[in-house]
Amino acid sequence: MTSKAVKTIAATAALLCAGAVFAQNANGTGGNAVPQNVLQLSASGTVEVQQDVLSIHMSTTKEGADAASVQAQLKQILDAALTQAKRDAKPQQMDVRSGDFSLYPRSGKDGKITGWQGRAEVVLEGKDFARITTAAGAIQNMTTSSVSFNLSREAREKVESEAQAKAIAAFKDRATEIAKNFGFSSYTLREVSVNDNGTVFNPPMASMRANGAMYKSSMDSAPVPVEAGKAQVVVTVSGSVQLR
Repeated sequence: MTSKAVKTIAATAALLCAGAVFAQNANGTGGNAVPQNVLQLSASGTVEVQQDVLSIHMSTTKEGADAASVQAQLKQILDAALTQAKRDAKPQQMDVRSGDFSLYPRSGKDGKITGWQGRAEVVLEGKDFARITTAAGAIQNMTTSSVSFNLSREAREKVESEAQAKAIAAFKDRATEIAKNFGFSSYTLREVSVNDNGTVFNPPMASMRANGAMYKSSMDSAPVPVEAGKAQVVVTVSGSVQLR
């Protein structure tokens, strides 16, 4: 037998072996067999909790022909507001900081600058709602531009484990029910992941109504009316199970 014939026979044998392996895998008998009776599913756990952080934004606007004079007016009002608010500041209960400070030109029909307008803002934020609303009402020459509520990290972490436990229980219940409906007696976990879906906020209607009458004159020192809503902490468990 010639060397050329030997090489031809060897090549043919190799192709036959490769075809046999491919056919074995395609039939599900090889190492890459497609998993059978595997179910993909997910479930969520939700815990509702009262929002415990209040943020009030106080602002003022000024305009004039000269940018420097407008900026000076804004700075004077801002400094006075910060000084007033910081008298009642307390870590976590009421934190005080400056917010937006902007200055921009106003133009006429010919495109030339006709004047300047600016805006300054003070933010009061914390867990002591009474302290914050009273401080906001005492600030002079500024009006309340917005009121918002949030959930503190401590409050969120406190209920996260509860939401997670609910999600896991729901996942297990759903897997058991689906397995039974398909005629299986049980299941085993293949893979699973736990995801924090964040927080869903539900602003109360009372707070939205109060927002419409939020603006006050500089001589009105009454507390700003507020009402916190609820927040939903959501955790989702997803993965796959092997039906048995």
